[in-house]
Amino acid sequence: MSSSDTENGVSFEIDSETELILENLDRFIEQEIRPLEADLDDVLENPRVGHEDNGRLTDDYLAAIETVRKKSADAGFYAMNMPAEVGGSGVSNVTWYRAITHVFSKGLGLNEHVLAGPEGPKPLLLLADEDQRETYVEPVVRGEKSTAFAQTEPVAGSDSPAMETTAEKDGDEWILNGQKQWITNAPYADFAQVFARTTPQEEAGRYGGITCFIVERDKWELGSFNNTPAAVGMQAELRFDDVRLPADRVLGDVGKAFYAAMDFLSLGRLELGAQAVGLADYVLDRATEYAREREAFDRPIGDFQQISSQIARGRAKQYAADSSGLRCAWKMDQDESVVEDTSIFKWFATQTYWEAADSAVQIHGGNGLSEDYGFMEHLNYARLLRIVEGTDELQLNTIAKQHGLLESQ
Repeated sequence: MSSSDTENGVSFEIDSETELILENLDRFIEQEIRPLEADLDDVLENPRVGHEDNGRLTDDYLAAIETVRKKSADAGFYAMNMPAEVGGSGVSNVTWYRAITHVFSKGLGLNEHVLAGPEGPKPLLLLADEDQRETYVEPVVRGEKSTAFAQTEPVAGSDSPAMETTAEKDGDEWILNGQKQWITNAPYADFAQVFARTTPQEEAGRYGGITCFIVERDKWELGSFNNTPAAVGMQAELRFDDVRLPADRVLGDVGKAFYAAMDFLSLGRLELGAQAVGLADYVLDRATEYAREREAFDRPIGDFQQISSQIARGRAKQYAADSSGLRCAWKMDQDESVVEDTSIFKWFATQTYWEAADSAVQIHGGNGLSEDYGFMEHLNYARLLRIVEGTDELQLNTIAKQHGLLESQ
């Protein structure tokens, strides 16, 4: 393990297995991903080319993403953090963390889809029974199907227990009604993990009475695309109108899905923070290169303290964020509680990426605003990361509660 128990405490040395994975990822990206990106050059360079009028990804763009996912799964990378019994490799959280930061240190592009994101398998799916694993989980691990985590609603974002989607028992079936919003991969998912209240709060309590259902694509109505500058075509609304589901579509225990979802969110926050660490490294590298080459007043702009200090502050924070992420991943591998740790890491890492992207724009001046340089895409994506998987404010509230504050909430 990259960061594990030793006689002297925690080691941050990259172990040989992880180092080999990172080297193989480099080769995979160069040999399999870069040629696909070259074929999609206009699509990746101009965000308007790769989308239809409503925001949906064009067929060629979507096909490229699916190709990356399948090739990565075949190579053993895509869901390597999942247990071997469902087709993964069972790598440690530390190795998974290092892999994500490494892949995203190469910037934004098709490499974003090499490792499983919200469309891929997560711990919640490990609650699946044998038949569900064969039908849903294993195909997602193999990159043959994709999924969506459908919890957020128009009236319930950070306050997810306030969800209004319901499922009522009718004989051997459940009748699902409601609406979900901002659901990543909703337009393309083969099935969704849909959260619904099956027992009123008055009876089950705030966090009880919520059940997760496996809902196949032909059972929902796709609403409008929730297009944002950083994720055009990737999020949409799902609507359920008297959808009948057999009892075998319940994932896990009836009424206990909220608690199971918290495990997903902890890993999700580690993964998004890892993305932020890798992307901060990328934009800071680009800004440093530009500061060395760009001249003003007869010298490189990096010789001006106002420029060099922006990069130095970004480097210091990226270093600290990376250290925080490794600590989080290590504690997860030790089966220790990471409620506070993942909130600290997700908040700090995404803030660091946001500030680094903003500095990169500023250092590049007018060029930083141009689509030709791509830094505004990073600024938009950094802004998105500060909201999904728990807003900045929610992370800070979680940290405060771990220290006995906000007890009235």
